[in-house]
Amino acid sequence: MFSIATQQQQYKTYILADETAGAYLEVVPERGGIITRWQVKGEEILYLDTERFANPELSVRGGNPILFPICGNLPDNTYTLNGQQYTLKQHGFARDLPWVVTEQATKDNAALTIVLNSNAQTKAVYPFDFQLVFTYVVQGNTLEIQQQYHNLSSTDLPFSAGFHPYFLTGDKNQLEFAIPSQEYQDQKSKEVHPFDGNFDFNRDEIDFAFKQISSQSASVTDHSRKLKLSIDYDDIFSMLVFWTIKGKEFYCLEPWSAPRNALNTGEKLTLLAPGASHTASIKLTANFF
Repeated sequence: MFSIATQQQQYKTYILADETAGAYLEVVPERGGIITRWQVKGEEILYLDTERFANPELSVRGGNPILFPICGNLPDNTYTLNGQQYTLKQHGFARDLPWVVTEQATKDNAALTIVLNSNAQTKAVYPFDFQLVFTYVVQGNTLEIQQQYHNLSSTDLPFSAGFHPYFLTGDKNQLEFAIPSQEYQDQKSKEVHPFDGNFDFNRDEIDFAFKQISSQSASVTDHSRKLKLSIDYDDIFSMLVFWTIKGKEFYCLEPWSAPRNALNTGEKLTLLAPGASHTASIKLTANFF
């Protein structure tokens, strides 16, 4: 049985449920369209820093923030377009702006569609007309995020897109990684290193970009939780970023369509022709063993 309920917390929260499977998803459209909670069989899959979430001045650390129109940060938070300089903060603005619910469905699954349209606020930092249409779909132990990127401008729409899921974990040393790459770039030092499947969790921060991936699927097995998480992503997502901080009960494995600073360098940047659209999907699956 599928259902969608709403609850007025600090923000209006939509609760998608597959009650037969014991799966629940909480979405807060007005706080960046973010998923704040995903629960499967009574177990929390995502981490959420509730104090940061409660403060609208702070970016959310937790859940699954939406990255658009950039992933990562720009040097001095600036990019140049047609000789004019613009300021755009890390990961773009989609994760901070209110989204609007346009559709709900509970027939074959629980599905919630949310929309973000360009406006005066976005055009001041990113001078394009666009529409993003995302649908969150819950069915069994899977969560799918269907995406539509529409260029409503009369010029090409340059963008990168991605997600920043925070997965809850206890003992990081009991994590086993299946990341389809043999090397990563340290985002701090910019050095490239071979990847043997392991991370040094004694480091204060790990921020590694896997720019050369050999398949559109990755997984992490958390032996302490007896949980295997799989991420399947369309080919627009050309890379994965792994990020975690020492002493925090989360790790992030993030599908990105392009690396940091792509608006300036053009590296793997998506260019949508006027009036064109691009559809994409990522699917998360939580298997307990």
